Amino acid sequence: MMHFPMKAILLSPALLLAVLIAGCGKRQPGTDTRPAQVTVSEPAWEQVVDYLDLTGTVFPSRTVDLVARVSGYLRSADFADGALVEAGQTLFVIEPEPYEQQLRLAQAALLQAQSEYDRQIELSKENATSAASVERWLSARDQASAQVELARINLGYTRVTAPFSGRIGRRLVDPGNLVGPNVNTRLATLEQIDPIYVYFNLNERDALRIWEAVRQGGLARQPGTSKARVMVGLQTEEGHPHGGALDFTDTAVSTATGTLPMRAVLQNEDKALFPGLFARVRIPLGEPRPMLVVPNSAIGNDQEGDYVLVVGANDVVARRGVVKGPLTPGGCAIRSGLDPADRVIVNGLMRTRPNAKVAPVKAGPGQPAAAAAPGQAPE
Repeated sequence: MMHFPMKAILLSPALLLAVLIAGCGKRQPGTDTRPAQVTVSEPAWEQVVDYLDLTGTVFPSRTVDLVARVSGYLRSADFADGALVEAGQTLFVIEPEPYEQQLRLAQAALLQAQSEYDRQIELSKENATSAASVERWLSARDQASAQVELARINLGYTRVTAPFSGRIGRRLVDPGNLVGPNVNTRLATLEQIDPIYVYFNLNERDALRIWEAVRQGGLARQPGTSKARVMVGLQTEEGHPHGGALDFTDTAVSTATGTLPMRAVLQNEDKALFPGLFARVRIPLGEPRPMLVVPNSAIGNDQEGDYVLVVGANDVVARRGVVKGPLTPGGCAIRSGLDPADRVIVNGLMRTRPNAKVAPVKAGPGQPAAAAAPGQAPE
């Protein structure tokens, strides 16, 4: 084991002081005072269709509970649960024989009453019967005729048919069970899904925007109709591929919820929409118009609302509150809060804050282009 003299490893006071002074002169990590570098771009002009985006729920355009209107044993259910059925298709059969016999009895009673009435008429011509007797048999004939019609109607009720085309649910009663007005009345539910409805609610502010668009005549119309156009997309679909029309608006804004119930009607030939689905609803508010657009990454949000950071005079950052518009291929349209000449920070927002000085770098190729006046090419 080697031993070093103690004086070889001890520093003199003068040398130690020189080392400390040299260490204090070095820049410590995190003390860089140079302005942060950020990427800026002027907002771009785009032709944008303003619209409202809402969330709705799909409902059938018609719903009916199929019920047993006469008593009897259920003979058959002539459909597959959940199948598409056509208007007039037979769905259930209740044993018809008792009602067929009731119809025959009523017809026989009618023949007898008609025959006796005819005989009374002939007797009255010879003054061999009273007028009261003729009237009594006339009434009996009419009552028998009504009984025939009633028996024919009840016989018709033994076949439960679809009142319209649609999708039927599962059968609620199996064949062999007793059904009727007092027992097992409801047999199944039928829903019409072509056309189909989408219900949604507008808040008061959005409702006023629609009324303003209607007043100015700028609300987009469904082709071939005078109704406002509505576009719908499901949660798993891109965009809003299902077109329809505004079909119903409630009479007043609800004082409880502050919303206005509305409904759109859509053709649904491919049956892609079915009741109970959540749907994304878009209502165009007019024709395309020029709006300033910034990348989505440039927009922040805090307790005061949406904002962007812009680089002003002397390269100092300022916060600008904005009102967002619809999304576009280039980012997000801005309804208010920006000027075309503003230098918006599009990259490096986390490295700066309002009132801080920055080193701005203009966005290069492939990044947001500089703004141009409507109808002009960007610089």
